[in-house]
Amino acid sequence: MKVKCVICDKIEDIDENSFQAKRLRNRPIHTYMCKECELRITKNTQKRVDTGNFALYRSKTTEDDW
Repeated sequence: MKVKCVICDKIEDIDENSFQAKRLRNRPIHTYMCKECELRITKNTQKRVDTGNFALYRSKTTEDDW
């Protein structure tokens, strides 16, 4: 299956029967990112986390009494 990276527009081939290919076929909202872009974003995010100025906003969970 041919896929295109959403960031760098590089076209790659992935296995037709892989989980990632199935996810891309069945749910068009999911996008593909090549390994180089994924690694670059991971490194940059880790740098921001290490500075201490990075705030990750998560939704508050409410606990039920049940």
